[in-house]
Amino acid sequence: MAGVACQISITSSSSTLRRVGHTHHRPRCFSGSPEKKAPAVLKWAVGGVTELLRLFSVASSSSSTPTNKDGSNSEIVVTRDVNDVMGILRSDYGTAYFVTGIFTSAIYSDNCIFEDPTISFQGTELYERNLRLLVPFLEDASIELQHMEKSESSQRIYILATWKLRTYLKLPWRPLISINGKTVYDLDRDFKIVRHVESWNVSALEAIGQIFTVNSFPSSS
Repeated sequence: MAGVACQISITSSSSTLRRVGHTHHRPRCFSGSPEKKAPAVLKWAVGGVTELLRLFSVASSSSSTPTNKDGSNSEIVVTRDVNDVMGILRSDYGTAYFVTGIFTSAIYSDNCIFEDPTISFQGTELYERNLRLLVPFLEDASIELQHMEKSESSQRIYILATWKLRTYLKLPWRPLISINGKTVYDLDRDFKIVRHVESWNVSALEAIGQIFTVNSFPSSS
């Protein structure tokens, strides 16, 4: 879901997004890692969607009620092992963090890398902001955690979550976003998440296509 948030994130034109270089610290995850980077045309499409949603965001924010600036759960959290992190992640999925924008940021490194089939960026604060800006555009949204497992070795500690996301976007053509995905959470030795890498059951182009697909409005009865 980091991927979905970034794919249709609503950021101001003055915001700076720190991209992860292709030659430094490139994620080497197994099946949870994106297989290849998005082509230039897809990056242009993502940019167009971002600008479009930013305009809708500006229009809607002028008439909306101000909300709490910090949507994350930033309370002090102590994680002694990978099981503690799994428990917190399960709790965040249980409260539909992607739908509400509220998640436990304390288990993430400040410089955590977020990556999906379309984009890579660094910084948990930026991820929080993307989620906060995305949430008002979701309608009839649900995120279901289907499975979670862990792997621990001397070289690597990670958690693999399998999930299903379904939501309409509050745009005039009411597109439906439906994605089955996996997220790999890489942990450091202090049990902080330092890399959050997604893979989807649809290609990056298909995911973008969902945003531009017109859906009929539910009939009133």
